[in-house]
This record gives sequence, structure tokens and C-alpha cells, in this order.
Amino acid sequence: MQNFTHISDWLRERAASNKRYHEFLRVPAMSAGVYVLRAGEKDLQSPHREDELYYVVSGKARMKAGDEEQALGTGSIIFVAANVQHHFYDIEEDLTLLVFFAPAETS
Repeated sequence: MQNFTHISDWLRERAASNKRYHEFLRVPAMSAGVYVLRAGEKDLQSPHREDELYYVVSGKARMKAGDEEQALGTGSIIFVAANVQHHFYDIEEDLTLLVFFAPAETS
């Protein structure tokens, strides 16, 4: 694991994997990755057993977390507690997110 990197490296690795999510960090206390949803795509994720923090790098969408709903755009930060149902929807512009799990995400 490198201490210094750039998001473009992670996005390139994610694109090469042809998956929506690419994990780039895993230590016992946390894990992190980049998650990309294309405009019009459906977010199929399920609740996680870990607390989660999202940072919107780019894009425009709405998110529902528990009983709350919010419009999101570049710079938005979202905290989702463990086991809370959540998903992105009405994705108007490709959505690129940094995702942090604490502790490290389990499968």
C-alpha cells in the first residue's frame, strides 16, 4: 500500500476491473474504495455492517438513507450508519464517490 496516490489511479484500476466498486485501502480499522454509477443506472447495494462515509467527487443524483432523502452533487458528504438501508437514485450525471468503511468492510 502506497501512502501517497491520486484518485485517477484508482479510477483507472476500477475501469480496468469493469466493476462499479474498487477497493484501494484495507486496514483493520477501515477500508476505502471508489464507487462509480453511470447516469440512469440503478444502485443495487444493500445495507452494510459497517459505518460508511461517502464523498461525492463528481456527478449529480439523489440519495435515500433510512427515512431521509437528499439531492447530492460534487462536494457532498454523506454519513450512513451501519445496517441502514440506503441507495442512490435519479442519477442525472455519472456519479463518482469515495467510500470509507469503519471498521473495514466485511463481505
